[in-house]
Amino acid sequence: MQKNNKIKLNTFLSPLSFLYGIGVWLRNRLFDWDVLHSEQYSIPVICIGNLSAGGTGKTPHTEYLIRLLKDRYRIAVLSRGYKRKTSGFILANSESTSLDIGDEPFQMKNKFSDILVAVDANRRRGIQTLLSLPETERPEVILLDDAYQHRYVHPSLSIVLTDYHRLFYHDKLIPTGHLREQISNINRTDIVIVTKCDEEMKPIDFRIIEENMKLRAHQLLFFSSIVYGKIKPVFPSEAYPSNPIVMEKEEDILLISGIAAPTPFIREAEKYSNKVLPIIFPDHHTFSKSDFKKMDMTFKKMTSQRKLILVTEKDAARLKSNPFVPESWKKSLYYLPIVIRFHNEQSFDETIKKHIITFKKNSILQNKYE
Repeated sequence: MQKNNKIKLNTFLSPLSFLYGIGVWLRNRLFDWDVLHSEQYSIPVICIGNLSAGGTGKTPHTEYLIRLLKDRYRIAVLSRGYKRKTSGFILANSESTSLDIGDEPFQMKNKFSDILVAVDANRRRGIQTLLSLPETERPEVILLDDAYQHRYVHPSLSIVLTDYHRLFYHDKLIPTGHLREQISNINRTDIVIVTKCDEEMKPIDFRIIEENMKLRAHQLLFFSSIVYGKIKPVFPSEAYPSNPIVMEKEEDILLISGIAAPTPFIREAEKYSNKVLPIIFPDHHTFSKSDFKKMDMTFKKMTSQRKLILVTEKDAARLKSNPFVPESWKKSLYYLPIVIRFHNEQSFDETIKKHIITFKKNSILQNKYE
């Protein structure tokens, strides 16, 4: 049976949400009325975003698309680079850090060194800069990370993610809830993906969600789940030689998280140990020297022989280059990699591939007759 998806709302902030909603509504209407202009491009531009303020799994879904497409096309990922210490357009290279380009772009560049990863708060300028690269380097497909509200760009395909445990139609505008814009604006998207689905979901659960969404005839709905891989060391050359998978249930795990929705991560860690101590930071938290000092004191108080520190994959990418990571941690610091599994993977894959092929064919025909 479908779980009760009631979510916590700050109803006393409803007047602020009303005022915020007026501004969002007016901005969207200005684009709809073509007072503000959206720009289209000569190559497929796929937007991966959401209606809410985060925590739906955009990065692993973007990585799924990279894996799906990178062997056939030159792929570029364009992100804002949230919380980076730089500005303007930056094309990532092997020397880029998370401070240069932001957490998620840094993670993707580290995992997929053969693709283009760029950041620019002005997505239109970012796309134009990528398309001005030499022909042999120019991307054939651009993935726009977290750009559903960036309406100055008109993507060729829009994908909106919504967390199964916080479905957008149960939510409210910020600050009452987590929505960045009104529920009705789901109509702009081509695909909706319900993310973080429970493995025990039954066909009736899928049907109830589909009915409640009231999507238009052309809009497609997919469901995905997070699949955790085996624990991996953050510093492989310095890690403790024993495999952490065989750790005993009574041994300690200090769990550190700086992501928007840490609950599934905590639940997965509890499969390895009955003694999981979570230390939760805000999303995109920059770990300071004092943070490490406090966490190290906690870790040293843990008494089990085979204790370890477990972090998210996103946090692991940043910790690799953080100068304040204690040397004593490097043998005990591990992370949990994640991948996305679609409940109808073949259908989703074919939808994406067909969009790109059809777009390219239409572009060729358009150029031929212009």
